[in-house]
Amino acid sequence: MTSTVFITGATSGFGEACARRFAEAGWSLVLTGRRQERLDALCAELSKKTQVHGLVVDVRDRKAMEEAIAGLPPAFAKLRGLINNAGLALGADPAPQCNLDDWETMVDTNIKGLMYSTRLLLPRLIAHGRGATILNVGSVAGNYPYPGSHVYGGTKAFVGQFSLSLRCDLRGTGVRVTNIEPGLCESEFSLVRFGGDQSRYDATYAGAEAIQPQDIAETIFWILNQPAHININNLELMPVSQDWAGFSITRKD
Repeated sequence: MTSTVFITGATSGFGEACARRFAEAGWSLVLTGRRQERLDALCAELSKKTQVHGLVVDVRDRKAMEEAIAGLPPAFAKLRGLINNAGLALGADPAPQCNLDDWETMVDTNIKGLMYSTRLLLPRLIAHGRGATILNVGSVAGNYPYPGSHVYGGTKAFVGQFSLSLRCDLRGTGVRVTNIEPGLCESEFSLVRFGGDQSRYDATYAGAEAIQPQDIAETIFWILNQPAHININNLELMPVSQDWAGFSITRKD
């Protein structure tokens, strides 16, 4: 039986790279994205390799997600994998200078969107049983605070704790849960965070040999293809050029 994976946020970055990697291996795909033109083009390309079903939907819209998932064709009804990739960071300024709308958008996407997709798809993953996997895309920002991480880091800390709690609740079902926590990665994610500022994007990655989306896709593919009796609880990745900073001290003159 062909394995099926549901990938949120598939029109760029990690999501797109995952879609391509799993298509190469012959997995059937359910891909979501907000940008119809991009999603249609990706689905058309990958449908030459495997079965693909695209859903133009925003994970923040609970009703739309409910309707989209309820309407999945029978061929995509039973899932072996869910990759909760949709997420974003907006801004990197200190908290007093931030836009509260941006904070809400991060919470709605990174927390509530992940909640919606997970809860709505749990019955299908449980129906698959042994070997089914929920892969949540967290971040090192959920572990290591840095200036400007504030709400983004808080949402990724939620992803980590939510993943651990899911493992408890899914005991006995055979469904696995992994939180993957990438460090510095070069993708459209950062261009969105910097409001389209290409120079700031370029400066972030200059000389850093950052992780690439294909690296993350390969890692996720490896996780989902581990033997069914193995669960990767957490997996943190950084480029060799990156580490966690020491404590900051503000000194008096």
